[in-house]
Amino acid sequence: MISILQIGFGPLGIQTAKFIAQKVTVKTVAVVDVNPNLIGNTLNSIDAELPAETLIYETISDTVNKIGKTPDVAIITTVSSLEKLIPQIEDCAKNGIPVISTCEELSYPWDLQPELSKKLDTLCKEYGIACLGTGINPGFLMDYLPSVLSSVCKDVEQITVERVQDATPRRIPFQQKIGAGLNLEAFKAKELEGTLRHVGLQESIYLLANSIGVTLDEVTESLQPVIASKNIVTKDLEIEEGDARGVEQIGFGYENGICKIKMHFKAAIGEERSFDKVTIKGTPSFSSEIDGGVNGDIATCAITINSIKSILKAPAGLHTMADIALPGYIN
Repeated sequence: MISILQIGFGPLGIQTAKFIAQKVTVKTVAVVDVNPNLIGNTLNSIDAELPAETLIYETISDTVNKIGKTPDVAIITTVSSLEKLIPQIEDCAKNGIPVISTCEELSYPWDLQPELSKKLDTLCKEYGIACLGTGINPGFLMDYLPSVLSSVCKDVEQITVERVQDATPRRIPFQQKIGAGLNLEAFKAKELEGTLRHVGLQESIYLLANSIGVTLDEVTESLQPVIASKNIVTKDLEIEEGDARGVEQIGFGYENGICKIKMHFKAAIGEERSFDKVTIKGTPSFSSEIDGGVNGDIATCAITINSIKSILKAPAGLHTMADIALPGYIN
């Protein structure tokens, strides 16, 4: 039985705990969260589907002392910022616990945040733990999956990745992150603050480029609101005509002035058709599409759990999905 310490018990952490509770080879033995209203509670008191014997603690060191053993792995579902995540990873490292995190900026930070990446890699090696950033996107659909699909090509000229999704069934924090329900003035203000966007598009471009051996000399990204053409009412939101119902981002990766990678991300409430599509121009040229798309909340929790065996096999240091052993379904 693989023992798991979960760090962060918001919607994503709770969903991850539910998935783990349904499995026979992995088990959440403790949770850490900074919310004082959660500390000391059992998981069952938070959600009836979760075990009654598992408690929520305030710190990682306190957890290890109280449960009397070091968990095999930590799953961190807290922040999107690498800078804010590093202290949490450091606490795990000092207790000898390997880390898997859904932090988007951790998925491939080497090009965008080289100093923090080196600092984190050095930290992990110093304490002998492996660390991985993963998720559905970034971490799989727009980077790892197209890199795997390219493995059947003799040569690759260009890869285009599209992810279009109806955000209506997604968790509220995700809907807030894409600006659903904001008027355009508020949307622009949050965009300028850097708090409104899909985090990870450029990380995906760099991860894919590294996987296919492309050295990028320029990466660009644009962002704009998806505007409601009529009033929209969901169980969580009321969106007026003319306000934002989501976000659209387009990124390009260039090598020697030639576009080698294009990524199109669109997530909005009420989007008519969801799909994930990879188009490779090369030998052979082909497209692969997932009609209906992949639910990001379900799949992020799943791939995080299903990467556990891979990270336990990995040497100490900072890893990406491109360099760990192939993940697979864990029962």
